Amino acid sequence: MADEQLFLRSKVIVEPLVDRFVAQPHTVAPVPASMNLAFLHLRLLESYLQNPQVHVAASHNPELRGGYFINIPEDRADEVRDLVAAIKRDRADMLRFAEAIAEGQELLRTNATGFDLTPLYPQLPEELSGLVELAYDTDNQAQMRFMEPLLYKSKVYAEDRQSVQLSFETGIERPFILSTPRLPSPDVLDIDVPFRHEGLAELFRTRIRPTSLGHLRDALGLDDLQAKQLSTMLSPEPSLNPDRHIEGGGRIRYFGHACLVLQTPQGSIVTDPFISADSTAGDRYTLDDLPDFIDLVLITHGHQDHIVFETLMQLRGRVGTIVVPRSSRGNLPDPSLALMLGNQGFSVVEVDDFDEVEFPGGKVTATPFLGEHCDLDIRAKSTYWVELAGKKVFVGADSSGIAPALYRHIKNHLGTADYAFLGMECDGASLIWLYQSLITRPMTRKMSSSRKLSGSNAEQASAIMTELGATEAYVYAMGEEDWLGHVMATTYTEDTYQIKQIEEFLTWCADRNIKAGHLFKQQEWRW
Repeated sequence: MADEQLFLRSKVIVEPLVDRFVAQPHTVAPVPASMNLAFLHLRLLESYLQNPQVHVAASHNPELRGGYFINIPEDRADEVRDLVAAIKRDRADMLRFAEAIAEGQELLRTNATGFDLTPLYPQLPEELSGLVELAYDTDNQAQMRFMEPLLYKSKVYAEDRQSVQLSFETGIERPFILSTPRLPSPDVLDIDVPFRHEGLAELFRTRIRPTSLGHLRDALGLDDLQAKQLSTMLSPEPSLNPDRHIEGGGRIRYFGHACLVLQTPQGSIVTDPFISADSTAGDRYTLDDLPDFIDLVLITHGHQDHIVFETLMQLRGRVGTIVVPRSSRGNLPDPSLALMLGNQGFSVVEVDDFDEVEFPGGKVTATPFLGEHCDLDIRAKSTYWVELAGKKVFVGADSSGIAPALYRHIKNHLGTADYAFLGMECDGASLIWLYQSLITRPMTRKMSSSRKLSGSNAEQASAIMTELGATEAYVYAMGEEDWLGHVMATTYTEDTYQIKQIEEFLTWCADRNIKAGHLFKQQEWRW
């Protein structure tokens, strides 16, 4: 079998890990990763060790789904204890850097009162020296701006944190990614290489082009046992679906959540790739349905359900360019998506509002993205306007209609959309749920709950459509697909507020003869 030409099986799941936790933007970009490790994951692990039974029980309580609990049996607590020790030993630079950020923030709160900031530089913790700039906004509110490119060259960005775990799709929901580390197990293959390792690109190219086990073993530096495990994940036959390309016209396919694949015979685009590996369910498009080459991947924003490393990593070697929104350069909650993905081996283009990116047979224009980030100063977010095969498509992601006039400006600049795809998670999680590790000053629960990760409600979505003038409107599923629970951890019923708001919006569309729908699992549009 060492020289036989083989393909990676469809049912193989890929989980990129950092210190055993599933990789997502807050655990990869150096500044939030340090704070996430120090102020969330390490504390969570130590809480588990104090009372494993409480964590396991909470993890199995449906009413606490998506809560920060560790779902590891008590008889493996010693492995968690070893993980804690390893983090304290091997990530001391990151932990100290996080503490230094908190100290620096407190220094500004206490001493930055509108006067010259120069005397504060010598008072900053040594770990921040030369890596931050202190600045006021025009209301005399001070903040630190991080020299993020330098941090990727420092001890704070440690590639030996990174590894990849391969396993088979079992149909059983995986643990929630923000809380439970993935421990070693006999039925999984752990590969200790950084995400940018070329051997991983070689491995994932075997979804479309075969290679030998011997070649993969050499490329990844596997030992005998690892090579034997990998051999069970390879097949002599590809599982690619024959209709993954088109011969003429245009096509849009909905792959679940906010993931669309837009195609012409000349080119293809994927938005916010979050794609199932399992091809046997028959109720969804999967990795087998992707075109062999993808010209552009469009990333709308940096949340863990829109930058999905599990999917992105598997597209290495078959993507031309990833298009990402421009960040604010060094703002604490707004890391550069271009730097983050560029350091994983991707070719990345950064865009601002109304920048254009051409691809074979079409053009993409970046458009503004409002709201959904708990009122934090996060600018690395963009919606997109895609023109292909004579159609105009607005990709709205989780943008909110809080200022409807914006969409009038978009229409005046770009014309009338044929399709609008909108997000309506209109009662999202509170600020603390996602950003708790970045908040260095106590915040009341009432304040946090007033600032949510929310897209449009029915009124706001209707206002977008009124101003945008699109002829068809489709609402993304909001984590309703059953294979997304490890990331989304959402539960809806027919009486849930979000579902009621979608129904209200669809009724509004029907009353105005606008073709509309609530997307779920898979759908296709052709012209």
